[in-house]
Amino acid sequence: MEIANVSSPKVFVLLGFSARPSLETVLFVVVLSFYVVSISGNGIIILLSCMDVHLHTPMYFFLANLSFLDISFTTSIVPQLLAHLWGPQKTISYGGCVAQFYISHWLGATECVLLATMSYDRYAAICRPLHYTVIMHPQLCLGLALASWLGGLTTSMVGSTLTMLLPLCGNNRIDHFFCEMPLIMQLACVDTSLNEVEMHLASFVFVVLPLGLILFSYGHIAWAVWKIKSAEGRRKAFNTCSSHVAVVSLFYGSIIFMYLQPVRSTSHEQGKFIALFYTVVTPALNPLIYTLRNTGVKNALRHTVLENCCGSAGTQALI
Repeated sequence: MEIANVSSPKVFVLLGFSARPSLETVLFVVVLSFYVVSISGNGIIILLSCMDVHLHTPMYFFLANLSFLDISFTTSIVPQLLAHLWGPQKTISYGGCVAQFYISHWLGATECVLLATMSYDRYAAICRPLHYTVIMHPQLCLGLALASWLGGLTTSMVGSTLTMLLPLCGNNRIDHFFCEMPLIMQLACVDTSLNEVEMHLASFVFVVLPLGLILFSYGHIAWAVWKIKSAEGRRKAFNTCSSHVAVVSLFYGSIIFMYLQPVRSTSHEQGKFIALFYTVVTPALNPLIYTLRNTGVKNALRHTVLENCCGSAGTQALI
């Protein structure tokens, strides 16, 4: 009996929004809409970044990485969420929970570092324009991207493994819509102080430090833009920066709120909607704010569409 009590459950029950059944149908439509927008928008960015030679620059290289990450991140969570919102079944297998746990943790940490890397790219472009191509050479861009992915993978392997090793004593009800570290820790029947210390340390390294780099980069950008004599040039630069900073602030703000608080003090209902925002809404907004408003991407999209249309029309005419 003692062995059975500490064994891992075969399934977990994700309570999600089951306490508000009237809200589940509305959430299903909203989540599905944002998911379609996220997959479509980020997919278009990846295709354009690969197909159009004008977008073979460091900025769009990092944006393509971000788009691929957002597609992977939402796909690791949203399909399961939609199934639970649509039907009465609210369970997830132990293996599915573990996979979701590791992948979402990995990609979430990677995105934090990748956003900081993108801010450094913008710093080099605006503050060091004459040396930009020398600073952001292909090898450095590839190294920064790999560091982002490997860094996120490392913290996920460490933190997630330590959490999954905790004895749960038969507890399998998670008051959330996906498997996440703080909620798994709450199911443990032993002291989790060591896990909390590791989580806070990882949050500092992968959330606070990248955010500090972003603020540092944009502080220098703001100073450089302020010295531009042209009012129109300053306005355009500040508009570009304000959009990026707004999205970064929303993403990092929600992450900090979720992870830099004591595990047992976070409001479950408030935490669910914050998590819903950064797992569903933010990935859909990223392609709109970062690139689809960008003239280069618009031109590339227009060129690709016209080229394909004209190519198809020419082929039909020959036939």
